[in-house]
Amino acid sequence: MSDMQNQPSSGGAPGGTTQGTASATSGSASASSGTYVPRPAPGYDDVTYEAEGPSGLALGLTLMAAVFLMIAGVFDFFAGLAALIRGSFFTTQPHYAFSTSVHTWGWLHLIFGAVVFVIGAALLTDHLWARIAGVVIASLSAVMNFVLLPYYPVWAFVVIALDILVIWALLTPRNR
Repeated sequence: MSDMQNQPSSGGAPGGTTQGTASATSGSASASSGTYVPRPAPGYDDVTYEAEGPSGLALGLTLMAAVFLMIAGVFDFFAGLAALIRGSFFTTQPHYAFSTSVHTWGWLHLIFGAVVFVIGAALLTDHLWARIAGVVIASLSAVMNFVLLPYYPVWAFVVIALDILVIWALLTPRNR
C-alpha cells in the first residue's frame, strides 16, 4: 500500500476509498494527484560542526620532529664545543673539497646547534612559522653535517638521519 492510501481523504472514509457520486470521485482524484512530502525529524537541522584541528598522527609527528630537532641541536652544540675545546679530537681527510679550520666549524656548529634546539622547542607550540623554520633549519643542518663528514663521519650520519626524519615529519600533511 502506498502512503496516499493510508492518508484519509477529505470527505471520504479512511483508507482512501470513497463511495458515492462523481463529486466524491473527483475529490479522490485531486487527493491522489498531490504528493506526500515527509517532514524532517526534530533537531535535524541543529547539527553543529566543531572546528577540526590536526589529527593525532600529525600532532605526534610534530612532537617527534620537535624532539628530534632538539636532540640534533644538542648534538651539534656539543660537536662544536668539542671542536673549540680540543681541535685535535677531529681528524681530516687529505684533499677534501671543503677545507676549513676545525675552529671555524666548531663555532658554526656551536651557534647552529643552539638555533636548532630553540626551533625544536618552538615546534612544541605547534605554530606554522615554527614548522617552516624547522624544515629550513633541518635542511641547513643536514647540509652542514654533510660537510662535516670527513671530520667526524659517524656523528654526522646520525645527525643527518635525524634531520631527514624531522623534514619528513614536518612536511607530512596535517588534514584528517
